[in-house]
Amino acid sequence: MSENKSENQVRNQMRKKLRRQRIKRVITIVVVVALIGVGLFLYNFYKENGRFPWAEKKTLIGAVREVEAQVTESIFTTTIDLSGYVEPNDIQKVILRATGTVTDVFVKEGDRVQKGDVLIAIDNADQLYNVASLEADLERIILTGSERERELTEMRLESARKKLDYTKAYANFDGVVAAVNVNVGDYFDAGSTAMTIIDRSTLKATIEIDEIDMQYVELGQKAVLYFDSFPESSIDAVVEYIPMIGRYTNQGIGVMDVELKIPAPPATVAPGYTFEGSITSEGETKILLVPQNAVTSSRGSSSVTKKLADGSTIRVPVTVKYLGEGMSQVLSGEVKAGDTLIVRRSDSTNSVFSAMTNGGGPQMRMF
Repeated sequence: MSENKSENQVRNQMRKKLRRQRIKRVITIVVVVALIGVGLFLYNFYKENGRFPWAEKKTLIGAVREVEAQVTESIFTTTIDLSGYVEPNDIQKVILRATGTVTDVFVKEGDRVQKGDVLIAIDNADQLYNVASLEADLERIILTGSERERELTEMRLESARKKLDYTKAYANFDGVVAAVNVNVGDYFDAGSTAMTIIDRSTLKATIEIDEIDMQYVELGQKAVLYFDSFPESSIDAVVEYIPMIGRYTNQGIGVMDVELKIPAPPATVAPGYTFEGSITSEGETKILLVPQNAVTSSRGSSSVTKKLADGSTIRVPVTVKYLGEGMSQVLSGEVKAGDTLIVRRSDSTNSVFSAMTNGGGPQMRMF
């Protein structure tokens, strides 16, 4: 009996000890959760109000205030940077439309040629024979043959004369022989390139112009080009051709391949040489500028607050285009240079606004 009683006492003491431990753990968890909750509340409260709950609420003075700014006028010119390489005004890949052995090469590299000059010839014995034979047939048929025979023979003779002409190649324009790829005695396959003729009296270049800049480009417009091979000065070019259709680049940009022409290039500028340059729009463009934070936008429309001569203010609808760095261009609206606008500004307004409220306006040069 005494042993059983002693065991029960031990068990009861163990149960009490475990119960106290569980209570301590629960209390500890509740305290930790409560501290976390209080911390989060204090953090959010301070983040939203800038103070702790027990601190006095302060009135914000001067965080946002109204100041005056001037509508300013700025003048800019549009300059489009260019780069590329020049090509001959015209290129002729000289080919023959007949096959045979080369019998004559009448020019060499560097020679000047005129339109219609014979450049190369191949063996034409077979073609000469066919022409002579058909001419004899035609003479006979005219005397003894029928009208139909005469017509057919004349057609065969015309075809034979063309094939005879195919044994020679001619210059299509006045130019210079840039390359010769055959020699006398070579066997020539019809359609192969025998030589190259170029026209260097003028040069041309195809330049890629962004769709945004195309509004400033027109036919006949002057371009200024700089070549490393001609360091003395710049070379003038003109916009010779603007295509009707643009193209889409791999970068997702719409461009036009505009052609420039150099009317009288110096001898030191050869086809294939690279250049840097620019096209500058004629004249100067005036624009009205306002600080962006003077513009209020709501439901797709914009307006500014203009101060009148008597000190009162009026809301003026405007259309603007943001240019960056805190400035907007006024595209339309009843405002002009010198008008005073009321602007709501904060202490963090940048230096661009400060410059405009002092009456200054930056000069712009767009590229």
